[in-house]
Formats: sequence, C-alpha cells, structure tokens
Amino acid sequence: MRILIVGGGGREHTIAWKLAQSPLVDKLYCAPGNGGIAQVAECVPITATDIDGIVDFASKNNIDLTFVAPDDPLVMGMVDALEAKGLKAFGPNKDAAIIEGSKVFSKELMKKYGIPTAEYEVFTSSADALAYIEDKPCPIVIKAEGLALGKGVIIAQTKDEARDAIREMMDNAMFGDAGKRIVIEEYLTGPEISVLAFTDGKTIKPMVSAQDHKRAYDGDKGLNTGGMGTFSPSRIYTPELAETCMNEVFLPTMEAMNKEGRTFKGVLYFGLMLTQNGIRVIEYNCRFGDPETQVVLPRLKTDLAEIILAIVEERLDEIEIEWYDNAAVCVVMASGGYPLKYEKGYPIEGLDEACKADNITVFHAGTKKDGGKLVTAGGRVLGVTATAPDLDSAIRDAYAAVEKISFKDAHYRKDIGIK
Repeated sequence: MRILIVGGGGREHTIAWKLAQSPLVDKLYCAPGNGGIAQVAECVPITATDIDGIVDFASKNNIDLTFVAPDDPLVMGMVDALEAKGLKAFGPNKDAAIIEGSKVFSKELMKKYGIPTAEYEVFTSSADALAYIEDKPCPIVIKAEGLALGKGVIIAQTKDEARDAIREMMDNAMFGDAGKRIVIEEYLTGPEISVLAFTDGKTIKPMVSAQDHKRAYDGDKGLNTGGMGTFSPSRIYTPELAETCMNEVFLPTMEAMNKEGRTFKGVLYFGLMLTQNGIRVIEYNCRFGDPETQVVLPRLKTDLAEIILAIVEERLDEIEIEWYDNAAVCVVMASGGYPLKYEKGYPIEGLDEACKADNITVFHAGTKKDGGKLVTAGGRVLGVTATAPDLDSAIRDAYAAVEKISFKDAHYRKDIGIK
C-alpha cells in the first residue's frame, strides 16, 4: 500500500513510525511532515488543511489510503472530499468529526443519550455568561466551542479569572471564531484518564489507557498546553473501571452517533475523569490524541495498517487487537515560553546519543532540517518516549534520554508519570 499521512507533529511521526513497520506498506508520504518524519516517510510541502492540495496529490500519486490525523482537516471535511473522488481515507467524515469540532454538540449529545458528563450551560452572549457565573462557585470551567489547538479550556479559580476568560473568548476573539459560543460547566475533581478507541461504527475496541499532563509546569501549574507528557497505562484504570466505561460511555457514544445519522469511523478519543460520583466524560476528540499516541502506539502489537483497513472496510469485528504487557512514558521537550511566545530555529543536539538504547524513541513534534542541521520549529519540539516492563522504569529511562538532548531554552516537566 501507498499511504499518505496528513499532519506534521509528534502524533503523525508516531503514526508514520508504526506504519513503516507494516509489511503491508510499500511507500509512506506525509504532508507536510517534519524533520523526524522525513526519516521514515517522504515529506511533501502541502499544509494539513489544504483539502484541494491533499486530494490532488492523492489522485496523482496513486495513494491507496490517506490517513487524516489532525482535528482541523477532519472537522473541515477532508475525508468527505477524498471519498468524493473515489479515494480511500481513514478518519471520520465531517458530520461525525463535529463531536470534537463543537463542544456544544458533544455536550448536548451526552445530555440527550444519558452519557455521564459535567453540568453545563451554553452562551452566545458575554453579558448572559457574565451574569450566569455570578452565583456559581469557583473554580468554574470556561470552554470555547470550537477548535483552539487544545488550549480553548480555561479553569477559572476566581470570579475575576472567569470574567476575564469570558471577555477574552467572546469579546476579544482570543480563539477567533472558536469562542463565539462558549460552554460554562461545573468544575469536577478527580484523576483524568485518556482512552482512545478504534471504531468502524459497528464495533468499538478501546486501546490501552493513558494519562496526559496538560499544564505547562510541574505540579500541574501554569497554562494549559497541547500536552507536556503522558504515560500508559493509567495507574487507576482497572478492568472493572474499563468495563464500566465500555457500558456507560464507549458503546453509548458510538450508538448515539449512529442514531444521530453521524456514524463515526476512525479513532475516537475519550477524555475521562474519575470523580467521587463516578466516571465523567470531560471531552471527545475525533482522532488520535497528541501526545497520548506517543505512548499508546509503541504498546500496540497488532499491525496498525491491518487495523485501519479493517475500519475503513467496516470489518473491525474480524480483527483481534493485541497489546504488549509493558508501560510507556513520553516527556515533551518544549521551546522556552511555550504555550505563549517562543523562538524557533535553535539547533538540537544529542539525539543520536539519546536513542542508543533500544527502548527509547524520540518523536519529532516541531522540528525541521535547516542546511543539514535539525532545528526547533514549534512550541512542542520533541516527545522522548521510553518503553519498559513497568511505569517506574519507563519514567527513569525517559528522563535519562531527555538529559542527553539539548537545545537553547529547552523546557520540560520533571514529574511526568508520577501522578
């Protein structure tokens, strides 16, 4: 098979790395790719949201399957555009990708079908939103409705913070059109768990669990980011909890989307919280999470290409998906200043030394080649991933590898996996 992967971050590097191991794959392309992806796939200079450019490339280069990895092109309808030309694509259609594209849609879906989530209200006017929070306790959660690079959620600790968040989103367009409508919901407490699931709309098969670290600094301090690191498995996701989630969340969500005429085919991400009142859905994503992919796919024993073909052809029930009985930890090395202002173009040193150990893989998120040298090219730069028999060993090995890598103003959390 000739496969085109759409995207250029750490998630896409991990997908490319995994697909490159498949005997079913003859040639890999990635658009636009990055400095690390170039080691396993041919990178083509097409942006991930250029639907016409992707369709044209897939048509002219005899691409057997296009793997649309990021949220933006999925929500924009890239899969629909490819299929309209008779091209095979992996990922949900636009009608199904709305489960991530609109937080209002996803909250109303959960309410309608009895899927457990936080209490909430939706607002189109900042005045109404400001009035609503006056008699609500803090902390309180303010969410932009649309896509905001994983940063559109603000947990306001005080009324002033909540007021500022509402005004910034709705009046000052902090997240552009994504903040025209907002969701305000109750603040829940408890450990978070990420579970990704393969589904073809008829069968749903959860992957191994993971746990993300969203805040920029140790101890979950600082601003929300796209993710500063992750580990798998979650320390609290027991077989009993997995069964509860399957019966109360995973199957009901798949069935709800079918009843809405929005059959979901691809990878459905469940952001969960275990509260004192039971499991609650915090968010849905319509694709592989980033950086969760960097710890989940290294634990996948079954051929990923086989799985995605089975999903596209709606025969997921025929595939047995196996996982390694191990653990994985990913530490994100970011540019100083991320998630706000940061500089690019700094040389990256020590990658060869870090990857000498067989259990270390460094996934590139924001890198590029500049005159033969690898340099920083984004906020999140590298995802340093270790696999090991247990979590504590994986944590130790990941940080040992991180210490061998350097670039100017590199920033990373020191407490990944310790939750």
